This record gives sequence, structure tokens and C-alpha cells, in this order.
Amino acid sequence: MSLPAIAFYGFSALAIGAALTILFTRNVMYAALCLFLTLLGVAALFVLQGADFLAVTQLLVYVGGVLVLLIFGIMLTHRRDSTPQNVVRTTHLNQVWGGVVGLGMLALLVWNIANARFGIIKNNMTDLSAHHSTLRRVGIGLMTDYVWAFEIIGILLLVALVGASYLAAQQINKQRD
Repeated sequence: MSLPAIAFYGFSALAIGAALTILFTRNVMYAALCLFLTLLGVAALFVLQGADFLAVTQLLVYVGGVLVLLIFGIMLTHRRDSTPQNVVRTTHLNQVWGGVVGLGMLALLVWNIANARFGIIKNNMTDLSAHHSTLRRVGIGLMTDYVWAFEIIGILLLVALVGASYLAAQQINKQRD
């Protein structure tokens, strides 16, 4: 087995194992830390597939921004003395149907993965001299073919930020009164 295949299986196991830990842990902080490992594993898989722009974006946006915000939110709002108020209780029948749907989706995913043609396994990626960065192509595409979509997304994010600030200011004013 080649080194890229070992790295692929190792990072896949890391991402899947950490994602399963997110599902089965009851501690929110442990779930956030396992989300960190999952996102790092996915970024490593992007690097192995030659999608370096996606890997850097994954690290900067999700690991660097969203996850840090999530951890700070958990740390600032978590109270030890509070009792859980949002407990969801289901009947036995709902658990059975949920298990059936979950196993069906798992079977579908396993079938898709078994029949997929992964480039890292089929191609020999030991020759790194043939690897070219996708950053230049993505940058040129964003500034030529997709410049309008890029600008509209920037304006939409600015409007969302201003709207969130306005709503937060209204909440603060209501609390003061």
C-alpha cells in the first residue's frame, strides 16, 4: 500500500471517528473539539485530492472562524448549575423508524463509496512534480467569469451584518427599558 493511500485512510478514519464521537458524546465542549478534528480531517483530505484552495478555505473559514466562535459561545453561555430544559423524548416507535432510516442512508453511503472511483487510489500520486495549484485558476475565475456573483455575495454579507447589528441594538435597547 502506498503512502498517499495510507494517508487517505488515516485522515478518513480521523474524520469519521471524530464525527461519530460528536454524535455520541453528551458533553458539548467535547463535541466542539471533535468537530475541530473532523474539519481538520476533511481539510487534509482536500489537500490529498489536490484541492488546495478548498483546504485553505476549510481551515480559515470553518476551523479558524466558525469553530472558534462556537467554542467561545459555549464557554460564555454554559452554566453548570442549570438543568437541561430542551430535552427531546421520543417514543419507542420513533426510535425504530429513525434507526431504519439511518441504516438505509448508511447502506446507501457505503454502496456509493464502494462504487466510487477515487483518484488517489487509482492514480499514483507519488509524482508531486505534476501537481499544480488550483489557486491561480480559482482567483482568475473569481475575478473574470464570476465577478458579479462574487460582488453580490459580498453585498449580501454586508447587508446581513448590518441587519444583525441593528437587531442586536434593538434587543439591547429593549433590555435597558
